[in-house]
Amino acid sequence: MDHDALFKELIGTLFLDFIDLFFPNISAQIDRSSEIIRMNQEIFTDITQRKKHIVDLVMRVKVKDQETFFLIHIENQAKRDPDFSWRMFNYYSRLLQEYRLPIYPIAVFSYDQPFDREATKFGVAFPDLNALRFEFKAIQLNHLPWRRFINKDNPVACALMAKMRIAEKDRPRVKLECLRMLAKMQLDPARTTLVGTFIESYLRLSPDETARFSRDFARLEESEKEATMELMTSWERKGLEQGLAAGTERIVLRLLRHRFGELPSPVLSQIDRLNVDQLGDLSEALLDFNSASDLDQWLAAH
Repeated sequence: MDHDALFKELIGTLFLDFIDLFFPNISAQIDRSSEIIRMNQEIFTDITQRKKHIVDLVMRVKVKDQETFFLIHIENQAKRDPDFSWRMFNYYSRLLQEYRLPIYPIAVFSYDQPFDREATKFGVAFPDLNALRFEFKAIQLNHLPWRRFINKDNPVACALMAKMRIAEKDRPRVKLECLRMLAKMQLDPARTTLVGTFIESYLRLSPDETARFSRDFARLEESEKEATMELMTSWERKGLEQGLAAGTERIVLRLLRHRFGELPSPVLSQIDRLNVDQLGDLSEALLDFNSASDLDQWLAAH
């Protein structure tokens, strides 16, 4: 997976949502009526190493109520790099030299491990002189608890929850919450696809997790179920339907055995072939059954 490309696409497309979510003080300084410009990402060529250095994202924004501009530089880091602080400073100095505008530097640490807190400073100091002190803002996703973002009306929160600190047992619940939030936002198709792709890329569920996802899904209100189902891929819908059917079938069989004792194998086979809607109908109909023959008649009719 090209992690950098996925993060660039998400944050570049939903740039203001990203700033609103994590940096409200900076968000309040941006003139939203003015065009936000994505700047050239190639900042210099290293002749000695024969390669170009390209930053992830540089956006030029206008200051509210002023005729001045500043840059917001966002760098995604998908793996641990001990020289990252130096690289952020190097990018900063090159961008400052190129554009001569104030720069607000941000790093997004998107790896799952390690959990050590990343450095956010680079400096040069002597016993009698602090020659350089450079700092940047950091979002370390594996330090953020996903529950804090559940009800944020923000598509970036919805996407990035998939990369936050998640216990293994919570993965199905987090995916469901992400999809539920996305359905509620009713974004345009392009943004819905972008956020949905991000969620799917980082929260692929195993068969066991899909079964747990199905149980959580069954607890949603009907309107939320329909909206959430539309966002799932075809194989996810199939897995969900199978999980829901299996759970409903277990409940129906328990009720039937409680009423009529152990059921014959042919009857069990017929029940096993019912889909989730038919099982739901049977769970209601069996309340009026007086004998096992009523069950036989219902199965013959359905």
